[in-house]
Amino acid sequence: MPTISRFYGILIGMFFDEHAPPHFHAKYGEYQASIGIRDLSVLSGRLPPKALALVVEWATQHQDELMADWLLAEQHGTLKPIQPL
Repeated sequence: MPTISRFYGILIGMFFDEHAPPHFHAKYGEYQASIGIRDLSVLSGRLPPKALALVVEWATQHQDELMADWLLAEQHGTLKPIQPL
């Protein structure tokens, strides 16, 4: 999974050829979650509340960039790094 951002010990990445809906993966220690890009909801997994709040804050600021990376991932393009929080 290519990492597109990292901050406060949280890794953000996307896989190529993923299933809909558009989403990204967040890892923090032993926790991981898939987060929908459009509504920033947790699709699967879990993160501690503080880590989830940071991820949602970051994703709110970068939704357009996340969607652009999702489209690149669908085409096996090179994902663009996104500024950390």
